[in-house]
Amino acid sequence: MSSEAPKAGSNFIRQIIDQDLASGKHDQVHTRFPPEPNGYLHIGHAKSIVLNFGIAQDYQGKCNLRFDDTNPHKENQEFVEAIKTDVRWLGFDWQDRLFFASDYFEQLYQFALELIDQGLAYVCELDAEQTRLYRGTLKEPGRNSPYRERGSGENRDLFQRMRAGEFPDGSKVLRAKIDMASPNINLRDPVLYRIRHGVVHHQTGAQWCLYPMYDYTHPISDALEGVTHSLCTLEFEDHRPFYDWVLAHLSVPCQPQQIEFSRLNLEYTVVSKRKLTQLVSEGHVSGWDDPRMPTLAGLRRRGYTPAAIREFCQRIGVTKAENRVEMGVLENCIRDDLDAKAPRRMAVLRPLKLVIENYPADRLELLEAANHPKDEAQGSRQIAFSREIYIDHDDFVEVAPNKKWKRLVAGGEVRLRNAYVIKCEQVIKDASGTISELRCSYDPATLGANPEGRKIKGVIHWVSASHSLEAEVRLYDRLFNRPNPEQVEEGGDFLDAVNPDSLRILSGCRLEQALAEAQPGEPVQFEREGYFNRDPEPGRLVFNRTVGLRDSWAKIEQEQASA
Repeated sequence: MSSEAPKAGSNFIRQIIDQDLASGKHDQVHTRFPPEPNGYLHIGHAKSIVLNFGIAQDYQGKCNLRFDDTNPHKENQEFVEAIKTDVRWLGFDWQDRLFFASDYFEQLYQFALELIDQGLAYVCELDAEQTRLYRGTLKEPGRNSPYRERGSGENRDLFQRMRAGEFPDGSKVLRAKIDMASPNINLRDPVLYRIRHGVVHHQTGAQWCLYPMYDYTHPISDALEGVTHSLCTLEFEDHRPFYDWVLAHLSVPCQPQQIEFSRLNLEYTVVSKRKLTQLVSEGHVSGWDDPRMPTLAGLRRRGYTPAAIREFCQRIGVTKAENRVEMGVLENCIRDDLDAKAPRRMAVLRPLKLVIENYPADRLELLEAANHPKDEAQGSRQIAFSREIYIDHDDFVEVAPNKKWKRLVAGGEVRLRNAYVIKCEQVIKDASGTISELRCSYDPATLGANPEGRKIKGVIHWVSASHSLEAEVRLYDRLFNRPNPEQVEEGGDFLDAVNPDSLRILSGCRLEQALAEAQPGEPVQFEREGYFNRDPEPGRLVFNRTVGLRDSWAKIEQEQASA
């Protein structure tokens, strides 16, 4: 096995690993990704996935997928399957190393008995409020529980009876005996086990009524799996002394090293599992896979690609410094990826009927158009051209608003993309004065050629009225209208920052016929509109906007910064 990782993406964690391999501390790298199956993975998890699986790949090591399923009242099999789907979608494979913390419930129980026998754990009967009061504060030490000095024999008997189901929820817990005066609150006799009756675990069923805490389960699971480097986000830094304490006092097969890095905080979104659950449960979004959500399922449905998300994780890097990443970084990653691969198509989102009066009514012409202007290898497709077409309402005004206007005006000319030059001869309005139709003429000599004696400045997109598809288009935008939704006024809430314009639904849009065969996950650029992806909703033709062609928020952010 090579001990040399690629220079690209070097960071302090890779430097530690390099030193460990060079010194002989380890001869192979073994990491793990340990999600809780109590929700869908989000963009923050992607950073951890790319880091853990990426390091294992680069060092020819191993990475386990292990579900931290120690809170069964919040977990279910749906989340398990969704997480597996997301990890695979990102391009990673755990091979035969799929584990659950519940796989070790019996071993964890036996290790707890080992701590009891060593006089390092005791059964405590303080209720939750009493426990909080006894714990102390950041400035004041805690006080010993009145049950702290129970003998090992009594503690063992009580703990075995806890497992047998003799005691009700909340009546007893098992705590580690460490130091109630420690400046690190995590070492003030932390809880190891609590009682939970009436819960059916998605893996073990009703077999257990006694469940271990994550901080106790985590180091033991790492050790049993042979993990060398246990990579966690910074909120676990203060928990590392307890991680090391557990491993130091038990007969585990190895001693993993916990290393912390900064979590991903992304502007205009939240990555708190509790807040994401609230968005779903209260109906602020349509579900965990709503394309406005920062979940991987939502990003996938919106049209983000695994390559773009992996590139995003590489660009933001791995450090110990907490920061908030600009949303534009993520959006630029998907733009860069899709610009090279997404075929171009014409779509009219706000259709305005246009009749070319000097074009034969019974004529249908098939025009050739390149699938990608920068990549001839993507070939071309045929577009139907007819007497009646649709253009976008936004591409026509009766009088040009300024000298920069390059689209169609009354009496003016413009080129139809991949087709002819047309001239607006008449504007037809309905009873309310709204423009309902344009009557135009075309220059038959301008297909693939410039008109003689005049210069045409503008080009607009269009589709044939008779040979186009009707579809719904959903214009998704940022879910929140504030860079940090969690920065709230007194008495406020992060929900106050929900963007009311985060979704606009356009019905009656007209698309090229070639888009009838589009599949979810296959990106496409609607010319001059942005990148889109067909929604997986069966039986309907619906397209979701992945991202616009340019950052429409940049100007807003500049104005806010200068205000």
